Formats: sequence, structure tokens, C-alpha cells
Amino acid sequence: MASIAKRDDGRWRARYRDDAGKEHAQHFTRKVDAQRWLDSVASSQLRGDYVDPKLAKATVNAWCETWLAGYRSRRPRTVRQAEVHLKLICREFGPVPLSALRPSNVRAWTAKLKAEGRADSYVYALHSRLSQIMSDAVHDGVIARNPCSRRTSPRTGSQRPYVATTEQIWALHDAVPPAMSASILLGAFVGLRLAEVAALRVSDVDFMRGVVTPAIQWPANPLKSETSRTAVPIPNDLALLLAECWKGNLARGFVLDEYANPANPWTIQRGMRDARAKVRGLPPEFRFQDLRHYFASLLIADGLDVKVVQARLRHASAKTTLDVYGHLWPDRDEVSRAAVSAAIAARPQISCGLFAD
Repeated sequence: MASIAKRDDGRWRARYRDDAGKEHAQHFTRKVDAQRWLDSVASSQLRGDYVDPKLAKATVNAWCETWLAGYRSRRPRTVRQAEVHLKLICREFGPVPLSALRPSNVRAWTAKLKAEGRADSYVYALHSRLSQIMSDAVHDGVIARNPCSRRTSPRTGSQRPYVATTEQIWALHDAVPPAMSASILLGAFVGLRLAEVAALRVSDVDFMRGVVTPAIQWPANPLKSETSRTAVPIPNDLALLLAECWKGNLARGFVLDEYANPANPWTIQRGMRDARAKVRGLPPEFRFQDLRHYFASLLIADGLDVKVVQARLRHASAKTTLDVYGHLWPDRDEVSRAAVSAAIAARPQISCGLFAD
């Protein structure tokens, strides 16, 4: 419902009610301007991109607080990462109204982040986070469109991880404190993530059947996804090595610190950081996650296809596996040549001439 009325002071008052029944009004010197304003509101309502004028004035700071409040139901580590991202976003755009944020502002911001020396992958992650919160603002009716798009997106950065050699893996295993040696085995030969290793219980390992089934991550949180609960088969010799690491200590799990208490992720990382300096050729930035990369490379080098590797790494989709490890699959040039050659060899012996005799 909309109307235009002339006030006693000669100005024209245009007003309308939105779908929620809330009244909005503006005053104009000319009636034609009032009508034009109402027409633009009606058009936006018909297009489905109508935004409450007062909501559109909300700042990036205010919206980030609202957005984060609804995001806190996720895993603590995921929330902490979002908080770090939002801190950088608000540092740049905090007092800016959501409706005033333009694609040019986004592009300038990503260029600035890159000039500060931040990695391409991190700049890409920050842009993705900004796009996420702005997309939710569109969905909530706070703004009409998202200023982030493919045209504003920076490069994703290199996805090729460092892959250690088998010799380096065993040297690392021997260099960590004995109570932590199981962490190297579980990372490099089972593909468990750091938080999963720290929380792995003896009951999660079937030594007789040779199966590891992660159930929780440190300290006792749900796993990253339902796919992460997928059981990983292990050979008998690895089961024997894990049993030796456990040594019957049912209450304490697999990985212990220097005081014989369950080792948390930070303790394991610290032990690995000290040990990697003793291993020739390992880069200074080598992390526990790189043990999973070694595990993936081991499976790929043995000829396993992408679906099997996806299952062993417990990825939600084969796309994730290919995005990270696609370059590790060997080229099949000779195989493809042989396939085409076989088809040519099977060709009937007929003339290639255009005209028959």
C-alpha cells in the first residue's frame, strides 16, 4: 500500500508499507519525485531485490557481529578461524555501510592484502569469507546484491603440497620422542588428521582385523564431517607397530607427552617441529598435515584410482582429492597412445581413395 500526500509546508510525503507491515516514508519538494521514489520501491519489490532502507544502512561491523552469533554453533576451531577472518575484514570495512561496499573496494582490498605479503591462498580464503557473509546478507534481505564475485576473486594460490620421501618419514619417526612415534605412523600410514591422532582411543583400532575407525577429535569433539568417520584398513605389520606403541596402556591411548599423559595437538606439533630439524631435506615449514600428503602420494604411486584415494583420505568428494593431489597421478601418455594405436590396427584394410575404380 502506497500513498502521496501534500503537507502544510508544501512538501510531498510519500509512504508505503513493506511485506512485514512496516511503514516507510520520505518527503520531497516535488510530487513527481515522490512518485518516482515509490515506483522504484515497487519495482524492487517485484524483482525480489527490495531492501529495507534502514537495514541497508547497517555497517559491516554490525552485520559481522550478527553473522558470527549465528555461526557459533559450528566446531570451535571453525569458529576461531572465522573470527580471525572477520577481524581483518572489519579492520578494512568496519564502519562502511553494507550497501556502500562496491566490487572496486573488494578488488582494492585483496590487492592491498597481497602487497602486505600475505599468501595467495590466504587472500583467497579472506575473499571467500567476505563473499560468504555478504551472500548471507543478501539472503537476509539486508542488501540487494553481493559485491564479491568471480571478477573480484584473487588467485587461489598453489595447491601443491610438499611430499616427503619414505626415508624422511622413517627418519622423522625415529627422531620424535618414543612416546610420540605412533603419531607419525597414524599420520603417514593411516592419513589421520592431527586432532584425530591426539584423540584416538585404543578402542578405535581393531588390531585383529586391521582397521582404524576415528570417532572423535581433540579433546572430545565431533569429527570434521560424517565422511571423517570412514574406517581405514591397515596391514598387519602396521597393526603390530601400533600395538607396540600402545603397550597395553588402555586408559592413555596412543600418543603420550613427556609426562606420560595424553598428548594434545600442540604437544605433537612441537615434538614434530623439534624432530624435523634433524631430518635431512625436510623444509622448515613441514607440518603434521604433510604426513597426510605423504599417505596420499603413497596410494597414488601404487596405482590406486581417485575414488579409492578419496575413501582412504576420507574426503567428502573426489573433487577435493583431485584439487589437492591431481598432479601426483602419473601421466598416461603411453597408455592413451596404445589405446588409439589399437583402434587403428583394428581398421579394415580398405582404400582411402575418394573414388572407387
